[in-house]
Amino acid sequence: MAGEPQADCLFCKIVSGEVPATVVRETDTTVAFRDINPQAPTHILVIPKVHYPDAASLAAAEPQVAADVLREAGTVAADEKLVETGYRVVFNTGSGAGQTVFHAHAHVLGGRGLNWPPG
Repeated sequence: MAGEPQADCLFCKIVSGEVPATVVRETDTTVAFRDINPQAPTHILVIPKVHYPDAASLAAAEPQVAADVLREAGTVAADEKLVETGYRVVFNTGSGAGQTVFHAHAHVLGGRGLNWPPG
């Protein structure tokens, strides 16, 4: 059921503490942790504690939690001293866009130049 933890979801297991992660922030609705395969000097994932497969389904079902994810992305960027030099917040949706864990999450990337267009 949407919003409920999924037994086969890596990020649900991180939320429950079943799988360890390098957590940098946690709120009532989100967890932020360092990516194990960083694509920039700073690469932190911000995830909702509720399970939805992507950002659009999260926003449709629980807009306040989606807003919490975005707010935490900004807080993480500030904590990591990325605000002055710039940072990127990315939501990949679908395997064709590079999503490998189907639990909504934001990538906070910074610490190097981030060219446009990406990829």
